[in-house]
Amino acid sequence: MATEEAERTRLSKSAVVDRALRLADADGLDALTIRRLAQDLGVTPMALYWHFRSKDELLEALSERLWSEVDVTVGSDISWPDQLRAGLESLLVMLRAHPSGPRLVLEHEKRNDAALRATNNALEILRRAGFGPDEAVEVARSALSTAIMLVTSEPGLLPGLSAEQAAEHMRRDMIELSLLDPAKYPMVVEHAAKLTACDATEFHYEFGVSLFIAGVEAMAKRPQST
Repeated sequence: MATEEAERTRLSKSAVVDRALRLADADGLDALTIRRLAQDLGVTPMALYWHFRSKDELLEALSERLWSEVDVTVGSDISWPDQLRAGLESLLVMLRAHPSGPRLVLEHEKRNDAALRATNNALEILRRAGFGPDEAVEVARSALSTAIMLVTSEPGLLPGLSAEQAAEHMRRDMIELSLLDPAKYPMVVEHAAKLTACDATEFHYEFGVSLFIAGVEAMAKRPQST
């Protein structure tokens, strides 16, 4: 009992979340267990249950930590499309930094303070842009979906493969496409190298964000329901 008390005293909730997030990013959420986390921290599982009653509670704390990394302090001195872009880009920075991010923000509680502040900020921007309540909510939801889609569809992103394995996979794909019948698929054969390249990552994100913002701006010019 004395040992467990000492472990709880030296182990903060923040430290547990930090280590859990590193493990989740490195090996995936399914590999993150209370027992493994305790072993990694050098404590007994009971020391962790003092902070989190279940793995679900731990995952909710991880989700809140991720949302806290999203910047919601965009200045009001810029246009609303630029405000929306800044928020979306900050969300993308967080998701790109954490491989476990897309699944965490999708599957776990979004009503923590950090998530609520991000949602509130997005809705304020959209209401100022002239969207009614229904449209503002749907656009905010679409912004999150767009960010997750962009991250999970990043060119060359092959979860579970090392950098060398991913490069070999893409090389084989390029050869396969280049050997197609040029009479039937002339453009595919011509662009085989580009179709399987992973050197346009930043364009992938810039194009995706710009496309989303342009779509929202176009919608804002249409009559909105209340």
